[in-house]
Amino acid sequence: MRGRYLGELTWLEAEEFLARGWPLLLPIGAGCKEHGHHLPLGNDQLLAEGLTRRVLERVEALALPTLNYGYYPAFLEYPGSVSLPAQVMSDTVVAICHSLHQQGGRRFYALNTGVSTVRPLTVARQQLRDMGIDFDFCELGQAIGAVEARLKEQPGGTHADEMETSMMLELCPDIVHMEKARPDYHGEIRGSLTRRPDGPGVYSPTGAWGDPTLATPAKGKELVGAWVDYVEARLAHC
Repeated sequence: MRGRYLGELTWLEAEEFLARGWPLLLPIGAGCKEHGHHLPLGNDQLLAEGLTRRVLERVEALALPTLNYGYYPAFLEYPGSVSLPAQVMSDTVVAICHSLHQQGGRRFYALNTGVSTVRPLTVARQQLRDMGIDFDFCELGQAIGAVEARLKEQPGGTHADEMETSMMLELCPDIVHMEKARPDYHGEIRGSLTRRPDGPGVYSPTGAWGDPTLATPAKGKELVGAWVDYVEARLAHC
């Protein structure tokens, strides 16, 4: 492994590694967000940590502990799902980066696994840049959009779907229960998902949005590889 986990270092070792100017990688993935019947609430945290592990195998970077709470308002009808206000998430990211910048951290990059998180991360990026702190983050479409377009068979979806489930079959196959996966796609998302047929937003009785039954480990290998390649390239220039 070429990179290191900041949380595994002593403060003396952290001082040494921060002085090297390695980029600091902040994984962001919800630890409590519904993912249908076939994936656990902690799916996104596992996704972020699996991707981070593969990035560190290839890149000299310091990985921070995963930020596993964030802005996920679309899933709150489903028990166990948690969302912070967007401003709270922005403030949290700013505070994390500012703390480490004062100690010598120079470049920060968030390995972001969410969609709704783009809004607070965009605010945080501007605030940090106004403070003279180099921060950026990845968006799903930029990282794996081209590969998704080539591989996907489902009519639509982006949540606990064919693509996300495929990645989990590659990274954490033991937590995927394909026997419980069900197609669940009822049109484009308009705000939140809802468990009620007459509720506001998009009806999703399972909490998934797409067709996870089409997921395969082979698709997951390609998607994960593309995502790691993308983050590696961004860290080389951030």
